[in-house]
Amino acid sequence: MGKGGKADEKVESETRLPNYYDWEQVKQHSSSTDKWIVIENEVYNITEWSRRHPGGTKVISHYAGQDGTEAFRAFHNNVDYVKKYLKPLHVGTIDPKARLSRKDDEMRKDFEELRKTARAMGLFKPSILFFIFGVAHILFCEFLAYYVIATWGIGWLPYTISVLFYTVAQSQMGWTQHDYGHASVIGRRKFERPLHSFLIGFVKGAGADWWSHMHYQHHAKPNVINKDPDVRMEMLFVLGEKMPVKIAKKNAAKGKTMPYNWQHHYFFLLGPPLLFPVYFQFMTFRHTITRRQWMDLFWMMVCYTKILYLYTPYLGVLGTVGFFFLIRLLESHWFTWVSQSNHIVMAVEEDQDRPWLAAQLSATCDIEKSLFNDWFTGHLNFQIEHHLFPTMPRHNLHRIQPLAKSLCEKHGVPYVTKTLGGAFADIIRTLKVSGEMWLEAYRELQT
Repeated sequence: MGKGGKADEKVESETRLPNYYDWEQVKQHSSSTDKWIVIENEVYNITEWSRRHPGGTKVISHYAGQDGTEAFRAFHNNVDYVKKYLKPLHVGTIDPKARLSRKDDEMRKDFEELRKTARAMGLFKPSILFFIFGVAHILFCEFLAYYVIATWGIGWLPYTISVLFYTVAQSQMGWTQHDYGHASVIGRRKFERPLHSFLIGFVKGAGADWWSHMHYQHHAKPNVINKDPDVRMEMLFVLGEKMPVKIAKKNAAKGKTMPYNWQHHYFFLLGPPLLFPVYFQFMTFRHTITRRQWMDLFWMMVCYTKILYLYTPYLGVLGTVGFFFLIRLLESHWFTWVSQSNHIVMAVEEDQDRPWLAAQLSATCDIEKSLFNDWFTGHLNFQIEHHLFPTMPRHNLHRIQPLAKSLCEKHGVPYVTKTLGGAFADIIRTLKVSGEMWLEAYRELQT
């Protein structure tokens, strides 16, 4: 009887109907202590597991109460492998009736077809020679920076040439480590993670885990207030149309303000000059130490030891420190103007829980293709394509561009392309407009 009872229980468990949920029920599980996520119409409770998520707690938690299918496919090269880890977290299934009633379903299906087309075209296959050459030209520029000073001394001309070579090396490594961080060079994160740690640490003196923690959130929810760390700037800047009003309300309530209406002026003093030399320099060490990322810290210290060892005999300790921070300053300008030209000029708003295509296009724009633009921006002039397919090797982004444009036209999604100079000018224009919106809202709340 005992055996028969167990057999009956087994049959019952195998034939039991799944737990069905609609989208409103899923949305109720979006707090820090209760997180559900939907992937391919299956519902998973990630409340506890999110702390162990390899990509970081926040990036997956940003999709709590939402459909994370498209983000899941975008971030993972081998989705079938990753799905194995989801089985213990499964709590139910989206009701078939709820699936049929969802808006924008055609857009999601069309985008998935575009992803399959890109794979069939081989656009996710990297060119190893491309990336070898990329790293080689960076290391060559770093060598030339040292060689010039070691050979011709520290006169103003060799010093300037050395600084320029090292700035190129640092800036280009910023784009190259980005490739490894997205696992677009080999396609396997377990292999690319140590390479990423080495490259960003040894050449740039930064932590791979810190970069991933920040950057993956940006890709998951670009330009989304309180989710994208890249627009978490309210201490100094207000962006878009929603943030100025929101911050004006806080300012009026507390009586403390920043002169945001002047932000398009003080951006030149507080934006590019301080981002790398101060903010990033502090945050990468803080994150690496507090998260106990000791391998990252090791390569970071190797980088700074290398610089001191090579340049102190010519520049002295203080001179070497000044040399390093001058390079950081120039690199910071390069990075800030390129990165912000694609994003802060676009919509900055609260989470709308939109399909991947619409969400990425509202927050990104492209810059025209040219040999210089491709090199200067690390192919991130194809920012739209990179955001749609973050693991696609950058040398293939231009090939998917026509198909991405066509899909956007079909669904009425604006596709924005600018000149490099026009994109830079729009940064200042956008800051001015947002600052004026803040001032108008703030004055109305005071009266």
